[in-house]
Amino acid sequence: MSRNGYSPHDDPIVISGLAIEAPGGVDSPAKMWSALAEAKELISPFPRDRGWPVEDLLSLDAYEGWGKVCDAGGFLDDAGVFDPAFFGITQREATVMQPQQRVAIRVAWKALENAGVNPGALAGTDGGVFVGMSPMEYGPRACTPDDYSGHRITNLGQLGAAGRISHCLGLVGPSMAVDSACASSLTALHLAASSVREGECDWALAGGTCVMGSPAAFYEFARLNALSQDGHSRSYSEGASGALWGEGVGMVLVEHESRARQLGHRVYGRIRAIRTNHNGKGKPILVPRLRAQEQLMRKTIDASGVDPADIGMIEGHGTATLAGDPVELIALMKTYGAGGSHARVGSMKSNAGHAQAASGILGVIKLLLAGQHGHIPPTLFSDKPTKMVDWDLTGLRLATTLHPWEPKDGVRYGAVSSFGAGGANAHAIFAMPASE
Repeated sequence: MSRNGYSPHDDPIVISGLAIEAPGGVDSPAKMWSALAEAKELISPFPRDRGWPVEDLLSLDAYEGWGKVCDAGGFLDDAGVFDPAFFGITQREATVMQPQQRVAIRVAWKALENAGVNPGALAGTDGGVFVGMSPMEYGPRACTPDDYSGHRITNLGQLGAAGRISHCLGLVGPSMAVDSACASSLTALHLAASSVREGECDWALAGGTCVMGSPAAFYEFARLNALSQDGHSRSYSEGASGALWGEGVGMVLVEHESRARQLGHRVYGRIRAIRTNHNGKGKPILVPRLRAQEQLMRKTIDASGVDPADIGMIEGHGTATLAGDPVELIALMKTYGAGGSHARVGSMKSNAGHAQAASGILGVIKLLLAGQHGHIPPTLFSDKPTKMVDWDLTGLRLATTLHPWEPKDGVRYGAVSSFGAGGANAHAIFAMPASE
């Protein structure tokens, strides 16, 4: 209950539209669900059409202190496909634009259409845009004078995506990019929900985008010896050896439930609570912290008003790193497990790799699709769970097959986690009406 006496559960903030693009040719929620339900791995070799020094990448382990780089990752098939004229953008601007910005615009449009909204009829409306994204190298440096000089300023770093979407649609509500590393898109959803709840805007688009303009992330983690050694993302598995980088874009429409019902929009799920925090000082900035994650989960559970025993599915971060997975699992066991939950735990990263700033919203969409279909999809490589935690001390289990998900009193409850390399953490709890 807020100071003015308003309870967020009186008129819940809901997700009423969604769209996704993921590796393996996934360009719709239906294709995403099919891939998840059928336990498909969407990993492919490095793209050979981006000008990347692939041979150099694959030989990094020849240098002392460098780890192996596998010819594998989760890459978008259509990252280079874009129709600038459709969105009112010149060809020259489009060439300079970061690919992750181009795809974000396209997926935002799809999310509105998914809700039954005409994106071309929104000019002047009080809609917000919140996009989680991190800087990616792309093209020549801005200090290089050429035919594209003068167009780079709106395409550097995070500047372009949210503003481009707002400009394209003619929206006049808040518009911002969010960078908290791998927690970015779930944090963007938090800000969008708060903005709608406080009346700053009538509705909002929220999500995240990740398209790698260069293979920089592979170089960095190869030097840290933190990449997958076999080209698979074995989230929470005994065979986990490191992260496998991927790409993806997801967008959702956020609004009050009363508005969604009035306009005939589908309610995929109610946002019961989202909270964020930071690890604080102490260990190195890249190292996850059990105490911070556990505290965040407890705060989110308390704010949601949901009994942790009612949580049936947890979409975790699941980086498949030896430093990350055990910490996250122990935090889940000390909160949800200790609270009586028998939730199935999993991570979409096992299917498609680590989509970095977009990973949280991809996990949200996975959860919402599971709620819609009444089944919890399997996590790949879950037949041999990590032995770094004691599974016998908790009711939590990995999702090993396509499990039926029974609602409680007509509602399915689930949670999603994201943890950023800079120390930022985000956690959310959703309620999905089974009758929708």
